[in-house]
Amino acid sequence: MPPLPALQRRVRERIALPDVTASFLSVAWRLMRRRWLLGSVLVSGAGAFPAIWAQPKLEKTKIVVAVDSRAALYCLPLTIAEQLGYFRAEGVELEVLEPAAGARAMQVVASGAADVCSAAYEQTLSLQSRGQSFRSLVLQCRAPQIAFGVSTKTLPGYKLVAELKGKKIGVSSLGSSSHMVAARVLATEGIKADDVNFVSVGVSTGALQALRSGQIDALSNWEPLITMLEQKNEVRVISDTRTLKGAAELFGGPMPSACLYASTEFVEKNPNTCQALANAVVHGLKWLQTAGPGDIIKTVPEGYLLNDRGLYLASFAKVRESLSPDGVMPDDGPRTALKAMADFDPAVVESKIRLSKTFTNTFALRAKDKFKA
Repeated sequence: MPPLPALQRRVRERIALPDVTASFLSVAWRLMRRRWLLGSVLVSGAGAFPAIWAQPKLEKTKIVVAVDSRAALYCLPLTIAEQLGYFRAEGVELEVLEPAAGARAMQVVASGAADVCSAAYEQTLSLQSRGQSFRSLVLQCRAPQIAFGVSTKTLPGYKLVAELKGKKIGVSSLGSSSHMVAARVLATEGIKADDVNFVSVGVSTGALQALRSGQIDALSNWEPLITMLEQKNEVRVISDTRTLKGAAELFGGPMPSACLYASTEFVEKNPNTCQALANAVVHGLKWLQTAGPGDIIKTVPEGYLLNDRGLYLASFAKVRESLSPDGVMPDDGPRTALKAMADFDPAVVESKIRLSKTFTNTFALRAKDKFKA
């Protein structure tokens, strides 16, 4: 486009116009030049916009996640994100691995057989105490969702925790969160771990059979198993961490539970993949905030409903508030978990654990902002 002086000179040479007309042309020229410049910027920049908004390339797209029990409600956010395609939307091909009986998801991920673990946050503390560095990426549950109940068959007249001395206590597995909850309930009344016999019974059929056959006198376990036993009047719940209040009363503060965690090495090598995983889970958590009973039933796999949709929904109602709203670790949560683990596991020494190395909120906060969770 010709400069303004040249344009004015040509106008004056060809036609004799008053200065006011020349001024008008000057203004018109400025407007035309602005439009031309703006058009040039838009055309040249059009190819840049996709790059600005494109999803970062994932370092790893096929991810193996180990879980202790896919059907348990503490894994519900993971299940929802998987069923609704939120992992695929983030570019992740997810394989969920449920260890064989007797093994634990923590052992699987620690061995390197899985990339990520969906399990209790306090496991990162246990792993660090044994020289392995793992870090929580996104929180699924802000309470353990575990209830401790006594058998109405073997202890029909139960009144005091002291009555459990010398009894058999069923837990999902030795060293698990359910074991820790049971031990803490007993400790509040001065009963030591050596005063009872802890029995590993699993989280579903094995636990059910053990209680009904009288092999155990009390049970510490997850949903939906506990609600089923409550409805049939087979257990009497005496301590309940399915609610935020119950968890705080037992542990003295917010007690974070299920999360996705991975080795620090994996997190450092795969930041974009970790972000994608957190995005999918937080997306699922946001969906769960407003999901109705019908939405839950349509989305959860039929095999997880225990052939009783009403029971499943009743279980969900009891743990709903324990679900994290946004995947972010609560401020006092890690400290509460550390104290609980130090009381439970002699290998976990509070002064030797670096809490800042056991979790990060970086991915969850970005996901929270993305989905307005």
